[in-house]
Amino acid sequence: MEPFHAKLVAAATGSTMTALTMTPFDVVKTRLQTQPREPLFSRPPPNKCCQPPHVTCVRNMSSYARTLAAEEVVCVLDHGVLRTERVNGFLDAVRHVWRAEGMRGLWKGAGTTLLIGVPSSTMYMLFYDHLLRNVLPPLIPSPTLVPLTAGVIARATLTSLLSPLELVRTNLQSTPKSPDQPHTLKSVLTTVRALVRGQGVRFLWRGLGPTLWRDVPFSGIYWAGYETWKRFFEGRGKRGAYVAFASGAISGTTASLLTSPFDVLKTRRQALLMSGTLSSRTTATIPLCARILRTEGVSALYAGILPRTAKIAPACGIMIACFEGVGKFLEKKD
Repeated sequence: MEPFHAKLVAAATGSTMTALTMTPFDVVKTRLQTQPREPLFSRPPPNKCCQPPHVTCVRNMSSYARTLAAEEVVCVLDHGVLRTERVNGFLDAVRHVWRAEGMRGLWKGAGTTLLIGVPSSTMYMLFYDHLLRNVLPPLIPSPTLVPLTAGVIARATLTSLLSPLELVRTNLQSTPKSPDQPHTLKSVLTTVRALVRGQGVRFLWRGLGPTLWRDVPFSGIYWAGYETWKRFFEGRGKRGAYVAFASGAISGTTASLLTSPFDVLKTRRQALLMSGTLSSRTTATIPLCARILRTEGVSALYAGILPRTAKIAPACGIMIACFEGVGKFLEKKD
């Protein structure tokens, strides 16, 4: 198989596997980042039992509820399950989505992720590889700056082109206004159409600034780290797909931790713009960051960091291992 075709198939394989296996982490991360500070439902009267009449009340809390401060507990009977609306941490978020929406809820947006992820990741990898091997080496002598620059250029280009699809995916996975009205692709697209009619086509690129702040540094840090770790392992005689996986996972984790605040800002901004609860001035990157720091503290900028990192580390490893491993395998077969 021709090298270009082999890389094309390898990139598509890696991006498909990543999209299918990592979507639940994306859903949980987005829910943690977009849930309101206050519960969605009105607080129960004092001493109100959160159990159905035939069940003994225990500490005014549902047996399904985690042990939270009393002011955080809300009595909600959802499909026969009593729960609290606000989620606290990764595992609680998984239980929350599972009980309210079933297993399908954890893969919400998977179709849109495939629609966005497979073509964009494939184009991204091919564009990066072309810049890395053909365009930039004659222009930049540094072995570290070449992958960093290639990653920045490739990611900035693809992110800008695909920002409208990212807007749809983020809102499809975000926390719904009420459990009885979960987001669907139809409802999100209806909202997008209405907002585009009212605010113009430029609305589709709202949130691009924070997205670029997140993705461009992430890409530069990731590829510079990946090529460095790969040279490190190869210098010790280690080669193969497992080296690519390890190098990608380590670099992806580092980049994820450093760029997490920008991910929160991107997610919040796109969700707020779709809900129409705040003006465009308030949702601009700097005012939004200041508002989050003032009302919620620094920790809010790291909301969802566990599921994001838990997704990115294996996702980066799978993607680059498939790209290098499958690509070389297909090239050799020819």
